[in-house]
Amino acid sequence: QVQLQESGPGLVKPSQTLSLTCTVSNGSISAIYYGWSWVRQPPGKGLEWMGVINYDGTIGYSLSLKSRTVISRDTSKNQFYLQLSTVTPEDTAVYYCTRDLIAGTHDYWGKGTLVTVSS
Repeated sequence: QVQLQESGPGLVKPSQTLSLTCTVSNGSISAIYYGWSWVRQPPGKGLEWMGVINYDGTIGYSLSLKSRTVISRDTSKNQFYLQLSTVTPEDTAVYYCTRDLIAGTHDYWGKGTLVTVSS
């Protein structure tokens, strides 16, 4: 069974860059036809898809976050990454990494990590 684990700082100051790592086990991030996404959920709000890096390295971003988001990967470590720049308290959320099927369904999720933006 594929396992995903988010890691990174739990507290980030406003205007700084939020950086998270997703470590994948029991499955390759280069395996064909899978995508690997970042999804977040602010307190009391719904899920928000942030972007995806596909098996072939192509990347897609949410239009609303595109200007502040960078997703990358290291296939040798079987990890992919999220950087969200110029954060504000509105970026406080639980951040999840997911595996996506070709149709876009998230079939595996990490447990999520809470990132709080506060001075």
